Order: sequence, then structure tokens, then C-alpha cells
Amino acid sequence: MRNINYLECQTWHGRKGCVKNSFSYSLDYVLFEPDGLKNPPLLFSRKRGSFFGVLDKDHGGLPRKGLGVVWVKKVLANNSIRIDGKILLLAQPRVLGHSFNPVSFWFCFDKAENLCAVIAEVNNTFGDRHSYLCVHPNFRPILPSDRLMAKKIFHVSPFQPIKGDYEFRFDFRKEKIGIWINLKLPDGGLFANLIGRRTDLTNLSIIRSLFLRPFGSRRVLGLIHWQALRLLFRGAKYRKRPLPPEFEISM
Repeated sequence: MRNINYLECQTWHGRKGCVKNSFSYSLDYVLFEPDGLKNPPLLFSRKRGSFFGVLDKDHGGLPRKGLGVVWVKKVLANNSIRIDGKILLLAQPRVLGHSFNPVSFWFCFDKAENLCAVIAEVNNTFGDRHSYLCVHPNFRPILPSDRLMAKKIFHVSPFQPIKGDYEFRFDFRKEKIGIWINLKLPDGGLFANLIGRRTDLTNLSIIRSLFLRPFGSRRVLGLIHWQALRLLFRGAKYRKRPLPPEFEISM
């Protein structure tokens, strides 16, 4: 039995405020337990220079110096969160040696398979990273109807200020995953979602994804820059990159 999923996700982004913009794209994600991966497809790799795979150094901690699950467990312990179940990673795979994830998610469960914590690992195109820990104050299970808030402190888009609040919603099921993020600002903000159906990752699904989206994360970077040009032409204010936060994670 394989315990790694493939998700052909759809993402929709809508900009709020006086300069509006929206777009929808398809993306390839994989979901798996890094500490308990069994019998992955031949074409999926956890080693360097991967044709199609996910490396520990790409996630959990500093960019390109990640520690994977070790980092997640340290974050949970530092925040007095006891997780005695699985820790799963949802991320876009490294394709032909290249990796870029605008956002990846660590899903943390208890023994009863209740989702109790989520870490949203956010990267910008400048090579910076910051993560948001999403939990209830009493660490109770996260339900699909729950909204979890986090103060925005990290520069992502040069067309959005570093202020406001993120509202996260997670719907994690055996057959699909839904994630909704609402950046709330008095005069604008952004709404984004990511929705995908879970299927077994196979060599055939890997080949199919490479055929449909052959450039992997390079395609994602290209689409991000294309949307940036659209916003410039529409008169959106450009903000220079500030220094990232000194700490890796916030709530």
C-alpha cells in the first residue's frame, strides 16, 4: 500500500480593493508522511537532483536548509503542542531539479486522526520564507467550519502592504483537501483558495502531470510574474522588498 497522494489542484486568487484582479490555475501537489513513506512510485524521489520529488531541505526551516519533520516537531514542542499522530506535508514537487512553493502546508494530527495544527510555509519570489502556525488557543481539533487568524508580518506580493490579518480555513478529508485564505485589509486584501482531490500517486500520474504542466514550479514563477505585470499596467502600487522577520514562525 502506498501512503502518498497526488492532487491536481485548482487555485483561485481574487484581489480586493480599487485595483481588482483575479486568476485561476491548475497546480500539481503531493501529500505524504515524510517520516513514514512506504513504497513510493519509481519516478518519485526523496534524493538530491530529483526528476520529480520532494527533498527535506526544501521544507521546514530556512530556505534550501530545511530540516523537514524535525523542524515541525520542534515548532510544536516550543509552543507546548502535543501531537501524537501523523505529520503530513502538502507541497508542489520538485521537477527537473527545480523547486518553488508559494505556500506549502504541514498537517499535524492526533492519535484519533483529528487535525490539530497546520503550519502554512510561505515563500516569496525574493527567496525569503516565513511560516504561520494555525491552532486553536486550547489546541482542540480544527474543523472545516473553523476560521483561524494570523497577523500578516511577511512580504509576499509587492502589491500588498505588510499589514492586516490572514483568515485560514482547512477542510481535510480522505477524498479531497480544501484550503481558503482571506487577507483582510480595511481598503483591500486578497482571497485565495486551493482545492484538489486525493488520488494515489503513480508513475502514470507523474508522467501525466509532466505532460500537462512540463515546467513544474518554473511555470508557477512565470505565472506569478505575468500577474505582476498585469497589476503594474493597471496602476497598482509597487512596494520594495523589506527585510523578512528575524523569527521563522508566528501565530
